[in-house]
Amino acid sequence: MATSNTKEVAVYQKNISDQVLAKIKNFEQVGLRLPANYAIDNAMKAAWLVLQDTEDRNHNKALDVCTKESIANSLLDMVLQGLSVAKKQGYFIVYGNKLNFQRSYFGTVSVALRSGKIKEEPVANIIYEGDDFVYTIDPATGRKKIVKHDQKIENIDNNKIKAAYCIIQRSNGESDLEIMTLKQIHDAWNQGATKGKSPAHQNFSDQMCKKTVINRACKMIINSSDDAWLYEGKTDEFDATPEDQRDQEINGTQQKKFVEEAEAVEIGSSDASNAPTGTTAQTKKENASQTAKNASDDEPEY
Repeated sequence: MATSNTKEVAVYQKNISDQVLAKIKNFEQVGLRLPANYAIDNAMKAAWLVLQDTEDRNHNKALDVCTKESIANSLLDMVLQGLSVAKKQGYFIVYGNKLNFQRSYFGTVSVALRSGKIKEEPVANIIYEGDDFVYTIDPATGRKKIVKHDQKIENIDNNKIKAAYCIIQRSNGESDLEIMTLKQIHDAWNQGATKGKSPAHQNFSDQMCKKTVINRACKMIINSSDDAWLYEGKTDEFDATPEDQRDQEINGTQQKKFVEEAEAVEIGSSDASNAPTGTTAQTKKENASQTAKNASDDEPEY
């Protein structure tokens, strides 16, 4: 935003923030329980700092082109999931004149841990060519279990990755084993904006493989949690390409319970007259993008 518009931007920010926080209080009155250590005000302030630099693929500022409704709903989405962009647990993406909040890998792990269904962070390993790896499936429960995984140091080579697995220790004493072949991992990467071609994917393939299999295992935990309705219809960096998500938003196929509730936030008219001076509400070309610094799969954040 232009420096001369600082006051208008501050009023614009306060207007949306106040009404999102009011909506959160309504949710809390009907039973919503946010994490005890989650500071909403801090999360909102951090989000606004990020939003001021968020752009679409044509380098238009998100706050200039996105409707007030979509900005409010993306902030509400972030808060209801108890996540923070400052901790890289999610990021904002512009789709035309709509702003969406998308959970990152770190956000997915955080939500899974908070569910109470697992007692510690998931552990993942890579299976390389030459490894002696054996697992079984219990015919009574369908649960997988590793029998043996012997690995020699000379096998460790990112060009010889065969698969990856993740073990999750549940709070009830049971454990879950998620295994993905390299092809399955590549299929997951192809759903992302960079399609597995980012520097992180190319230079840190082993770590990105671990992230992918951990993400899949954690989502099973999230989808079976008591507050799974909060995450219904929510996407993360492994779910779909920006183009797919854009088309789904345009066609209204992602209108889940949470979205219907979130749209009840009263934020007034979304036309240009309600935006800060110098902004516009015209819809840009129907393509989606995110700034490179906000894309969590473009750098090895380990």
